[in-house]
Amino acid sequence: MSKSLELQFQTAGGATSTLSIDSPIEPIDPAAVKSVMESIIAEDAFVTPTGGLVSIIGARVVARDVEDVEMA
Repeated sequence: MSKSLELQFQTAGGATSTLSIDSPIEPIDPAAVKSVMESIIAEDAFVTPTGGLVSIIGARVVARDVEDVEMA
């Protein structure tokens, strides 16, 4: 099972933008995640087609179970 941490932001244009981090360190520290997200916004680190990141929407851990199909 693979996991990723998704950081969800509101953009200046009102859209949602998501940054995904593969294989996050667990357990997730909510205070550390919030601090990093605030730093990303303060540094204006990313710009999207709908503008810069302006506020935090949330964060979540997404788990995916992938099974390969054997081809004969």
